[in-house]
Amino acid sequence: MAKVTLVFAVLLVALGLLGYLGTGSQHPTALIPTWIGMALGVGGYLSISPKESRRKLFMHTNVTVALLGFIGVAVELVRSSIHASSAGVATNPAALASKIAMAALLLIYIVLCVRSFVAARRAGKV
Repeated sequence: MAKVTLVFAVLLVALGLLGYLGTGSQHPTALIPTWIGMALGVGGYLSISPKESRRKLFMHTNVTVALLGFIGVAVELVRSSIHASSAGVATNPAALASKIAMAALLLIYIVLCVRSFVAARRAGKV
């Protein structure tokens, strides 16, 4: 699961950089997926360990970071859509696409982690 974490970290870093550079480097908040991806990358690297306790610790830390990131982006999606509908303004399509992509990546990662944790528990590894 550590290698999967590194793949999702790279995807999130790329998403953040594309969003930032694609908007003319004007909105530093477009780098939020990059920071979450970097945190997952560090945790994924640290979870590549022969020691089971260390691997479990960092994988659970990674899924917690992903869950907090998903909750944050989901709340922001709802908040921005409510604000846009009440103010009668259109949302930035690049920002909306980036938020949706980040939410989707984090949700897929969380589901994969939970499935892995459940499978490990059933196999008696934990």
